[in-house]
Amino acid sequence: MKDGYQLIASTTDVAQGKTLCLQLDGREILLCHAKEGFFAIDNLCTHAEARLSEGKLKGCKILCPLHGAAFDVRDGSVLTRPARTPLASYPLRIEGEQIYVLTEATNA
Repeated sequence: MKDGYQLIASTTDVAQGKTLCLQLDGREILLCHAKEGFFAIDNLCTHAEARLSEGKLKGCKILCPLHGAAFDVRDGSVLTRPARTPLASYPLRIEGEQIYVLTEATNA
């Protein structure tokens, strides 16, 4: 662990436009590789606790597979209903091909 950051993946582990679900400190974190870069958010939808890893990543938007709520993967903000509560998002640090996540969420 470096300054609270933990190694979670390599940049080669997830192709652009795809996601990778990871277990970290007892929670599921979704690593998203958008055109704009890598982002990390909670994997469970705040509306009905469906796994966002089963949804679709479209640009910087992740769609819940259950009711279609959409979230911005850059900061976890709600983009469409029925969700009203944002997702927790996690700061990342990329060093070479190594992706580190700060284990404290920025909006929990």
